[in-house]
Amino acid sequence: MNITRQEIEEFLYHEAELLDNWKMEEWAALFSADGTYQIPPIGNPNADFKTSLFLAHDDRARLEQRALRLLKKEAHVEFPHSKTLHNVSNVRIVSNEGDVVSVKCNFSTYRAKRDFLDVYVGVNDYLLVKEDEELKIKSKTVILSLEALRPQGKISIIL
Repeated sequence: MNITRQEIEEFLYHEAELLDNWKMEEWAALFSADGTYQIPPIGNPNADFKTSLFLAHDDRARLEQRALRLLKKEAHVEFPHSKTLHNVSNVRIVSNEGDVVSVKCNFSTYRAKRDFLDVYVGVNDYLLVKEDEELKIKSKTVILSLEALRPQGKISIIL
């Protein structure tokens, strides 16, 4: 696929903006029809979801449901919504062969809620494709660079 790093950066910045503005349905629409969103266990980024407990492992239908659920009042942990700030840096194209572009970038996500500030840092590993002439996420793997989910103890937002 013929795409520049600048185009990829703009796409990733757009994704971050959607998340920070709680436009979850629009975020889910960034994924291809067979897109996946996953967060493997901390310290085991190459884990197999069939034998390891992932923090998130969503196919397109599940990630759409996750997005919708987070917008409802019944999602008590996120109602009212946290204030978030997603930062993307060190964007690099790992491979650009055929119809799939492999991209890695560092991220930091700040979540403010009830006088607490949680910080999540790590690497996002993307596979990007073109679908109907639009750039789409085929796969997003969030690799947390944390020793544990402390002090927050959970992930209730999209990283």
